[in-house]
Amino acid sequence: MDRYDRLYALYDSFDTEALRAYQEFVDLFPPVDSRLALGYWDAASDELSARKAEIRRSFREGETFAEIGARVERERAFTALDLYSSHGRGVNVLVLDVDETLRSAGPTDNEIPRETLYLLTEFHERGVPIVVCTGQTLENVKGFMIQGLGNELVHSGRLSIVYEAGTGVFTPGHGPDTKQLLFEDLDDGVTGVFDEVRARVLRDAPADLRRDCHLQGNEFNVTLKPNDETGSPEAVATIDEALCYLLALLGEAVAPDRDGSAWARVFYADADPEIHDVLAAADALPDRDVTDLPDELRTAFERIDVGYYEGDAAEITGRELNKVVGVEAAFDVLGVDDPFALVMGDSKSDLRVMRWVHAENAGIAAAPRHASGRVLEFVRATDDLVFDRGASDEVLRTALALNLLADRD
Repeated sequence: MDRYDRLYALYDSFDTEALRAYQEFVDLFPPVDSRLALGYWDAASDELSARKAEIRRSFREGETFAEIGARVERERAFTALDLYSSHGRGVNVLVLDVDETLRSAGPTDNEIPRETLYLLTEFHERGVPIVVCTGQTLENVKGFMIQGLGNELVHSGRLSIVYEAGTGVFTPGHGPDTKQLLFEDLDDGVTGVFDEVRARVLRDAPADLRRDCHLQGNEFNVTLKPNDETGSPEAVATIDEALCYLLALLGEAVAPDRDGSAWARVFYADADPEIHDVLAAADALPDRDVTDLPDELRTAFERIDVGYYEGDAAEITGRELNKVVGVEAAFDVLGVDDPFALVMGDSKSDLRVMRWVHAENAGIAAAPRHASGRVLEFVRATDDLVFDRGASDEVLRTALALNLLADRD
């Protein structure tokens, strides 16, 4: 009987649904000063131990199967076994986007679900470092990670925050390497453009745009966010206008005397179909051929990235500073020398990390079903780890099962 057959036997012969319910009750039972409540916990703990012991006696890898049955539903367990058959190793670091990945508007009320927070704690206790990789500001991310995971875990030395999509890395507990300002390595040719755009972005904005959006408090990137609810029709309209405006500012900062605004729109529309569609819909796409773009302008634009996230943000970032650069820096501080990462994300900036680990045979990728089209295309073409909105715990449970199988061998 091979391992697939034994896994079938586990889920066919044992009430794993009840087993998982007992495990969840025991793990998540809140600390209370009640003899009656503690009695319930003791009874559940005893029943859990008895059910696991029966599984241990029934299989060659009984300890592993007992833990898998207690923590992972059938479909997730077989996905984990498929992953182990394909890759032959477990996950030794998590690389996690936050907005619309760990947390989503809708059924999760834009909070990281309790199940996901619990699983992150479980990975932490099993010695797996966590890299939170986001476009948000450091203070915002640090705040809600402490709120969700606790101050002790965040400052354990095994959690790193890559913020502003790779412009900085914060890894508490690592002395002089705790905070790395990666944008300080850029030359004046790039930083001067950002300084000018940042100085003008709100001051020179049209009155309606200034009213409907705000400037995110970044250390380096220039990011406009909507004042309306993310993803709402009003937010979509605001961010579309913000994108056109940012491109104009960027072009003027790069080439004020060479029609830089028009060339910026031509260059970035050619590079990104979503930007092209927004500009075309706004009748803001110049009738020019990108092949006629002067070389010195092309060189300048190639060092600066423009990000468009429908109904969420329009921003400019340094192309030399992205999530891949930030994640590599985080790995160095955390001491992850031979990574096999679980990368979870929904946007184009996350796709870069996914492609990087895939090219290096250094991980697997997962995305929510509402992720951008190119992200979904990549994830489905690799290991097909696609999950529903607000259900990031499904992939984390799969990765946990994968690690249990890998540890057994």
